[in-house]
Amino acid sequence: MTDVLILGAGLVGSTLAIALDAHGLTSVVVDPADPATVLAPAHDGRASAVASASHRMLDAIGMGQRLAGRGNPIRSIRVSDGLAPGKLDFVPDEDDGALGTMYENRLLRHALHSAASEAAGVDLRMQRRAVSVDRGPGGVTATLDDGAVVKAPLLIAAEGRRSPTREAAGITVARWQYDHVAMIATFHHELPHDDCAYEIFYPAGPFAILPLLDDAGGHRSALVWTVDAGDAPGMLKLSDRAWLAEAEKRMGGFLGALGPVSPRTSYPLGFHHAARLTAERLALVGDAGHGIHPIAGQGLNLGFRDVAALVEVLVEGKRLGLDLGDAELLKRYDRWRGWDTMMVATATDTLTRLFGVPGKAASAIRRFGITAVDRIPPLKARFMGEARGESGDLPKLLQGMTV
Repeated sequence: MTDVLILGAGLVGSTLAIALDAHGLTSVVVDPADPATVLAPAHDGRASAVASASHRMLDAIGMGQRLAGRGNPIRSIRVSDGLAPGKLDFVPDEDDGALGTMYENRLLRHALHSAASEAAGVDLRMQRRAVSVDRGPGGVTATLDDGAVVKAPLLIAAEGRRSPTREAAGITVARWQYDHVAMIATFHHELPHDDCAYEIFYPAGPFAILPLLDDAGGHRSALVWTVDAGDAPGMLKLSDRAWLAEAEKRMGGFLGALGPVSPRTSYPLGFHHAARLTAERLALVGDAGHGIHPIAGQGLNLGFRDVAALVEVLVEGKRLGLDLGDAELLKRYDRWRGWDTMMVATATDTLTRLFGVPGKAASAIRRFGITAVDRIPPLKARFMGEARGESGDLPKLLQGMTV
């Protein structure tokens, strides 16, 4: 018997297991992936912005030491409507520290996998899948494909956007696709990025340049380039040189000459949000419960906030001697995270639709919005708080406190 059974050992599922272990709770983590594949250097070329609040949680559960020196701080954010005059700069006071840290996903994945493998309270079972799961009044019983049987009071689905556990539980999901594709790459550039993240809005969507650590080849950044779905195949067929030339035009040359570039990948953009994050003896975390447009870079951070909230709820439940699958305990998690995820999802969807409208009128509206935020200090401070992941009623782990 273990305290929780977690299906999914991705970034969020692994973080949850490590956080539970740090607070004395045990878990069995089941994932069908082969570590040799998902930990390979070429597996995931994306990079993620970890907000400062999320990083405090990683520090609190011991991940800060493992990640030290492996991420690049985001010390400012610059927003503009194309290359038109006028911009919005988010620059925190020197005493406030960085807004967040950019990590390559492969580095995060390696660090989390190593920590989960070494944690005494984590039983990590890779290349395994649950062939049957029974959730009932008496608890959760799962049979794995190797014949092993795992019992726990609570099942946690961390399987990603296509979570089969969520579907089997009959949880309704609102979803739609945007007519956009995100092209992802890491590239070198002539001039330093000065720890600044750039969000340049074009009619097809955001063109985001995110600062990475320099390497032996020089200055580096990650690029998330949103294009119309119909244009994506042609763009992806361009040679590296032609693709970088198009990217340089959209940057206006402020990073100097570009190249070389990593292998390019792409994925369609969509939205989904579960009507509820819990069912009988079940909780959803990360993309199993919500998936948003990368326009604000908050997708992974929402998953980390799920982790912090669920850990606080479960640790408190354990302290009080409650059944960890108790319906009232899970309701607290659902209420806590349901509102926050809905607000962030709605805000990003609104921004996506506003900034993805072509035409001079839409461009004028975007520039007006950028100017308005820049001239209203409380509104600008609110956006800075969102970038840090500090809005709403934060779990103690996100505040760097014990639970």
